Amino acid sequence: MSSLDIDDFTDLIERPDGGVRRDAEAHRERRAVPPGSLGRLDDLGEWLAAAQSAVPVRPIERPKVVLFAGDHGIAELGVSARVAGSAVELVREVLAGGRPVSVLARRLGVPVRVVDMALDCDPGALPEDVVRHRVRRGSGRIDIEDALSPQEAEAAFRAGMAVADEEADSGTDLVVLGDVSVGGTTAAGVLVAALCGTDASVVTGRGGLAIDDLAWMRKCAAIRDALRRARPVLGDQLRLLATVGGADLTAMTGFLLQSAVRKTPVVLDGVVTAACALVAQRVAFRSPDWWLAAHASGEPGQAKALDRMALEPLLSQGVTVGEGTGALLALPLVQSAAALAAELPERPVEPAKSE
Repeated sequence: MSSLDIDDFTDLIERPDGGVRRDAEAHRERRAVPPGSLGRLDDLGEWLAAAQSAVPVRPIERPKVVLFAGDHGIAELGVSARVAGSAVELVREVLAGGRPVSVLARRLGVPVRVVDMALDCDPGALPEDVVRHRVRRGSGRIDIEDALSPQEAEAAFRAGMAVADEEADSGTDLVVLGDVSVGGTTAAGVLVAALCGTDASVVTGRGGLAIDDLAWMRKCAAIRDALRRARPVLGDQLRLLATVGGADLTAMTGFLLQSAVRKTPVVLDGVVTAACALVAQRVAFRSPDWWLAAHASGEPGQAKALDRMALEPLLSQGVTVGEGTGALLALPLVQSAAALAAELPERPVEPAKSE
């Protein structure tokens, strides 16, 4: 019998420190620059202070990019511009330093961690530290079968929790979260449509490589068919992930919830991370207070999910490549907000007038 009860996260997750946030707001009011003149940077600095329980806020010194990887059986239907089962090629390029996220991470001095949960390849094709959490080879075709068995779903969820603990224990002070998948945006669309009560067409986007109209229609049909299988299990979030999510999305959901337990701030990337965050919000309503939405990718499912969680993207650059790229673009903005909140001097105190 399983010992995992995800409802426990409701009690385990606390909001960032409200008292510290009020202290940070008071500190802002005393600074030499006019209140409000730094726009959302002030809000970011105060959010970080509350997350860290520290005024002034500490600098972000040990950020980490964490990418969960997997292939999805639904890609066999031609819903992606990439060939089904080819996510391993993207992972190899990330590890070799040839993907956009690799270039930005190198420039910013941020390490990148890839976690294989369900790549459709021999595990020996990748380094041991990448594959050691793998649950299965590829996730099921969610329009006609479950993505995972109940046992695989629990294993994937626990793997995500374990990765969150590993990062917190190693001193990571902010996570840039992304995915490396083929077919992942289709699974994400199903989750968002199911949890928001919308039709498939409302959440169906064109993915990172902008699929053509025929592929979009195939994707829309796949989401519609999977949605029929998702609706009966909406009351059980782990079962929902097993039915229409996949190992990588299930692990990401566990990661997000455990990161909130460990009080580790997370920057969300695109539609896949947003869908996982939406599932996590259903599990523990306070958890979104620990996350930032990095950018608006243009995917309708992402916009729907972020709106439901009341998360406003920091950037809008039209980045659709995924793999944490858009989220990593927002990192300097977050670091700048921390620096400004900590280092701007306060206004000099005027001497009291004598009678």
